[in-house]
Amino acid sequence: MISTLHTLIRRTRQHHAIEHATLTILAERFPGRRMVGYSDPIGFTLLADIPEEAARRALADAMLRLQAGEEHLAIHPNCGTNLLTTGVLVTLTAMLGGAGQRKGSLNHFTRVLMLVLPVLAISPTLGLHLQRCTTLAEISDRWLKELRPLEAGGVRGYRIIFA
Repeated sequence: MISTLHTLIRRTRQHHAIEHATLTILAERFPGRRMVGYSDPIGFTLLADIPEEAARRALADAMLRLQAGEEHLAIHPNCGTNLLTTGVLVTLTAMLGGAGQRKGSLNHFTRVLMLVLPVLAISPTLGLHLQRCTTLAEISDRWLKELRPLEAGGVRGYRIIFA
């Protein structure tokens, strides 16, 4: 059971790295285009209104570049890990910083603000470091099984599945 869990986590981390690399390459090729990805143990979902051939080419290039040692492609500045890190740290800081203060007072607001601002400054960097735990650029054992177009609620994209 632990071996199975380890495999599921490893695959999710690998797919997360491939997702980030693919999004980075697509952002270079389609500047300003809104794109998002969601990884899981089977593969990842790419939500982007782009031609299928562009998605295939970016995915292939991403995998080749990761295998060639471009590990930096596994880390993405707009990753949900960064957003989650910032949200959790700011919330905890605000909760702890406001403890014992009369709610609604200017003193309370100022104290919480002074505590939260440095957290906002450091959390993006911390989030980038945490991505080293949520991604894994060693993908030599991952092979594309299927890239399937999808549309949900008017949003176009692709489901990418690995063997």
